[in-house]
Amino acid sequence: MDIGKKIRLERIFNRNTERTIIVPMDHGISVGPIEGLRNMREAVGDMVKGGANGVLMHKGLVRCGHRMEGRDVGLIVHLSASTSLSPTPNAKTLVASVEDALRLGADAVSVHVNLGDETEIQMLHDLGEVTSRATGWGLPVLAMVYARGPKVKNEFDADMVAHCARVGEELGADIVKVAYTGDPESFGRVVDGCCIPVVIAGGPKLDTTRAFLQMVSDSISAGGSGLSVGRNVFQHKNRVKLVEALSKVVHEDVTVEDALEYLGE
Repeated sequence: MDIGKKIRLERIFNRNTERTIIVPMDHGISVGPIEGLRNMREAVGDMVKGGANGVLMHKGLVRCGHRMEGRDVGLIVHLSASTSLSPTPNAKTLVASVEDALRLGADAVSVHVNLGDETEIQMLHDLGEVTSRATGWGLPVLAMVYARGPKVKNEFDADMVAHCARVGEELGADIVKVAYTGDPESFGRVVDGCCIPVVIAGGPKLDTTRAFLQMVSDSISAGGSGLSVGRNVFQHKNRVKLVEALSKVVHEDVTVEDALEYLGE
């Protein structure tokens, strides 16, 4: 692996565990300034206090989330977008470049692809172009790949999710983010079919902290490399302590019960 890419990946992944806690904060383009993301500097600061390995955001928010004190955190600049107001919200388009991300000091970039959407062909093209360009700069790429379209009956089906992970891998991504399939056995099949780190998405906000921590723990036991979760983290009532608890689950292999006890829940 290119040494520059290796160094940048180590700013996002814990060197010892080879796992990561990434907190996406790209929701503003999709749905506006939602709870938890109105003050970006505070949001990023809280994630860092809790021990997150990386944060993910669009290019214009980097200046709003940059802090002047405290420890550093890995920065992933998201390159694709769509809004919930669009008649085709699953059609993602590139809104930034690899060079934009490098100028902002990014450690990686991310691209979103929805397999099955009518515009899939363009999103696949964009991911391929980004990975080719990023490789030339030694910049890692996180591919967010989901199954969402007219032919998709269940986006959490293990075969569907495995297909998503494989698309990210085959098009040159260094990390792939996919939906969790619901249980360790089926998610293990997803991980087994992919030779790059697989992290789970959060999906809709879960009803309980226990359910969230259990999902993370189960994904790790299945061979997953961590999580890239937004709302279930930054909208939590005690988000700093939640990230600390997640760090114990992801990097120290503590049980869900012990993590809940730490949280006082």
